[in-house]
Amino acid sequence: MSTFPPCPECSSAYTYEDRGLLVCPECAHEWTAAEAEADESDPVFRDAHGNILEDGDTVTVIKDLKIKGSSSVVKVGTRVRNIRLTEGDHDIDCKIDGIGAMKLKSEFVKKA
Repeated sequence: MSTFPPCPECSSAYTYEDRGLLVCPECAHEWTAAEAEADESDPVFRDAHGNILEDGDTVTVIKDLKIKGSSSVVKVGTRVRNIRLTEGDHDIDCKIDGIGAMKLKSEFVKKA
């Protein structure tokens, strides 16, 4: 017996195949097997301009960012070297000179 991936809309495990499409009986969502394989691939992280980011890249901050719980600010134009990408709300782990370890959102940086 083959197993089908869960529904990407409602996460139901009761999916089945019908004429080349995968179907969810609970929410009636239909998708192809190729779409299911694409959803399972590694996430793609993009900067504010749509460029693909990778681990080890150097980025530049495009907006003044207030640091929560502090009176410090990460200024526009601050270069951040050797970033590490993670999944979650803040998807960039990095060290900023003079500030220390930080988590940034990729929407506030551009690839240098």
